[in-house]
Amino acid sequence: MSIFLTPSLRTHTKKITSPRSRHKLHLARALWFNEFGVDGGPAAKSLEPKFHIFSKHVLSHTGVQVPDVEIKYLVAAAIALKGIGGLLFIFGSSFGAYLLLLHQALATPILYDFYNYDADKKEFGQIFIKFTQSLALLGALLFFIGMKNSMPRRQLKRKVPKTKTG
Repeated sequence: MSIFLTPSLRTHTKKITSPRSRHKLHLARALWFNEFGVDGGPAAKSLEPKFHIFSKHVLSHTGVQVPDVEIKYLVAAAIALKGIGGLLFIFGSSFGAYLLLLHQALATPILYDFYNYDADKKEFGQIFIKFTQSLALLGALLFFIGMKNSMPRRQLKRKVPKTKTG
């Protein structure tokens, strides 16, 4: 376990013996190894060039300027959409499927930018396969939403009043 600790934390962990102190240590580790940080972490660093290239493609092909946003907010939004949408989808919610659909529709052309590579390159094939898999997931979400909307909703059964015979 000490391989994950910095030298300063490693020296403090040798002194901790009580269970209560160990819980505090676990909390400290969780806070210490927060990779998101103030700049969005490694995800933002790898997403930034792809987002700028995507923005240039959108501008050149449609004439529409993509709003300038900080990449760390895009990363946070992607995590939130995928996390909340996934949890709701597990429980059979259409709203969760719509959130995942939104995530897939926005993230797929940015993350899997096969259009920036020559067809002869190895990266093109790898990214194109991931792009088509993402499109397949998009289709599965559309199928789920379509099936969910085509099923009749449960209606409350009305009790038929009994006739009085006297």
